[in-house]
Amino acid sequence: MNRPYTFINVAMTADGKIDTFARKGAAISSKQDKQRVDELRAAADGILVGGKTLLEEQPKLTVKSEALREGRVRQGRSPNPIKIGAATRADIPLDSDFIKVGDARRVIFTTSQTSMSQLDNLRTVGVEVFVDEAPRVDLHQMMLTLKKIGVDHLMVEGGGTMNFELMRLGLVDEVLIYVAPMIFGGANAPTLADGTGLLRESAMEMKLTDIERWDDGGVILKYRF
Repeated sequence: MNRPYTFINVAMTADGKIDTFARKGAAISSKQDKQRVDELRAAADGILVGGKTLLEEQPKLTVKSEALREGRVRQGRSPNPIKIGAATRADIPLDSDFIKVGDARRVIFTTSQTSMSQLDNLRTVGVEVFVDEAPRVDLHQMMLTLKKIGVDHLMVEGGGTMNFELMRLGLVDEVLIYVAPMIFGGANAPTLADGTGLLRESAMEMKLTDIERWDDGGVILKYRF
């Protein structure tokens, strides 16, 4: 493929929420699931988040296990995958965890709506910035660029709008879901796939390829497109 093999990984509640209505990054994963996610990160070449996640949650996107980081180094890789953000306006603080935490290459895709001074600031602190002269980041072109810079295996960690757009555009190969035994509720709480939505006749169909039931009450679902 001329784009990375791409999978979405998400932890959600039994009612399909990936956060509470407060949108503060509520903990959903169990201890076992956190270990699974760390292993997925360690195996990936890059980890992608969308604008809301990048700006509001300021994620670290690093491998937590020292053993897993050392394993990557033994393979001739960097300790952490490439951190990737896509935001219409990349107004991320220069002291954010995305930029400051962990030994990793950092890449941001944005548009001309980001000020020139902010673009200069990001580049000054070592962030590679790709700018689209368009209202929104061209996700097809982003994928081509990621492939060119060495991302063959891309992990997507949301949020819901980014997940939906990538799936809608046919840019996702697999979806991995940890379903936690809890309910958040909330009509405005984010879900795995937000965005504009689709009518029933346009629904994206997936094939369930595996299911695991864990002692913590959670379930792992694996789907392919």
